[in-house]
Amino acid sequence: MQNDSRFVLRHPAVGEIGWIVHRQAFLYSQEYGWDWTYEGLIAGILADFVAHYDAAREQAWVAEHDGKVAGSVFLMCGDEPLTAKLRLLYVEPDVRGLGLGTALVAACVARARTVSYARMTLWTQNVLISARRLYQAAGFRLVSEERRWSFGHDLVGQTWQLDLVPDDPDRSGAV
Repeated sequence: MQNDSRFVLRHPAVGEIGWIVHRQAFLYSQEYGWDWTYEGLIAGILADFVAHYDAAREQAWVAEHDGKVAGSVFLMCGDEPLTAKLRLLYVEPDVRGLGLGTALVAACVARARTVSYARMTLWTQNVLISARRLYQAAGFRLVSEERRWSFGHDLVGQTWQLDLVPDDPDRSGAV
């Protein structure tokens, strides 16, 4: 796994998937006022990830700082064979600014390239400004926006995309 003098990126340990659901839902409730429906969404996403985990195409990272979980991100199979999804990036408030978010995004993008995905997508909300800056710095570009009622608020959902390799019509579609 990846190491930095300030943090370690590693695979999740037993019990941490549930903890990540709890912690991210709690933080987003505190920071953005989101309701319990966000917790339901991420619980479903991570339950599906665990139930259908494909080690050849997917991965999860937990960032550890001073022996504690300080963030996470997930690389998941996308809706199309050559498309990966970056999902559920979060970083604890007390370690923001250490480069942990950048390291999590970079690990996810690097793994997607290693397993030959052609592109990555992610879905976020426009209010997650710090995360959006990380995505932009990694080369993602905004491809669509949609106003919707989510998590107890009027929000603007955004889809971002990163092309990992030039489009090649001769690719077989297998990853």
